[in-house]
Amino acid sequence: MQLSVIILNYSVRFFLEQCVLSVQKALENVEGEIIVVDNGSFDDSCTMMHTRFPEVKLIQNTKNLGFPKGNNIGVAAAKGNYICILNPDTVVAEDTFEKVLNFAKTQENLGIVGVKLIDGSGNFLPESKRGVPTPWVAFTKVMGLYRWFPTVSIFTKYYAQHLRPDQTGKVDILVGAFMFLPRELYLEVGGFDENCFMYSDDIDLSYQVLQKGKDNFYFHQTTVLHYKGESTIKDGIYMKRFQEAMRFFYQKHFKVSFFFETFMQLGIFFFSLFKTLQGKTMNQKEPNTYLLYSSNEKLVKELQLVLGKKVLFQPYEGEKMVNSCLFKRKHGAEIILDNEVVSFKECIVILELLKNQGFTFKIIPKSSNFLIGSNNNNERGMILKIR
Repeated sequence: MQLSVIILNYSVRFFLEQCVLSVQKALENVEGEIIVVDNGSFDDSCTMMHTRFPEVKLIQNTKNLGFPKGNNIGVAAAKGNYICILNPDTVVAEDTFEKVLNFAKTQENLGIVGVKLIDGSGNFLPESKRGVPTPWVAFTKVMGLYRWFPTVSIFTKYYAQHLRPDQTGKVDILVGAFMFLPRELYLEVGGFDENCFMYSDDIDLSYQVLQKGKDNFYFHQTTVLHYKGESTIKDGIYMKRFQEAMRFFYQKHFKVSFFFETFMQLGIFFFSLFKTLQGKTMNQKEPNTYLLYSSNEKLVKELQLVLGKKVLFQPYEGEKMVNSCLFKRKHGAEIILDNEVVSFKECIVILELLKNQGFTFKIIPKSSNFLIGSNNNNERGMILKIR
């Protein structure tokens, strides 16, 4: 078997449903399997999986065992030559795995491959590619020096700014939302370190692979949608675990003076506090218009009932819709994409092309009774049942 996709879920049932749908489509031309590990969800994630995806291997843990252990359990059950660690709040394009597999097979010293990630508004997520967060690199991140001096290399290592978002190349650290690597290599380094509950596990795994002399890559030729705010609520618990995670990584891999360790802990505290405040849901303006791209006009009435506003129906005509005059007239509109006719890859392309133009986006996954999306990467997103 070529590929095992491991999806660790914790109570994000609707995002999980959309994610598994997208992975199934992306595996149609790949010999692969999907393994969903549920970490003791309190919602009906497992019921949904049994009902809608009975063919998918589901491992049910009785409690939340954390990101590292949950994924290690999934990999232990995997049969693929390669594995992909994938967050449940992601959407992959139909050709994502084919492209990544083809790239991986050309590398002689392959470590981990990561891909271009965008958020629910179509904006690039800079954590798609990162450098090793040495004390100095972490300092430049905490102090925001990478923003102030974007052309000075000593300040831009945290987000691996030697590579553009549209440029494939070697990087040090990749994000746990999408990590593709040989299964044997994952097992060789011992997988994710279970002493870390979450947050620095992807950094640690990437660093361990580097220490084995392997090359990690950022691969830009496929884009994955990552809602990001959905897997973790950025609250006081987040701040505590983020501090613990960074402390874990430094104590494991670096020796620093007492003074610098104290300074870094203060920096981590203020950085995690900023992330907590950043994660609070922002007040969003209500869309002034809803545009449904579909082939099913009956959906209009259903959406109008739940949204309480007029919904304009637009027959989907492919990517050429992006340049239509209708879009130019509808600044501030919410675009609803019906996955029955709009592929996941096309959804991703549309988000990227129309980012920062005043639109928000939602997707109706194929054969589902809800629409789903997120207007920025700091909020939990929105689920709205429509049937």
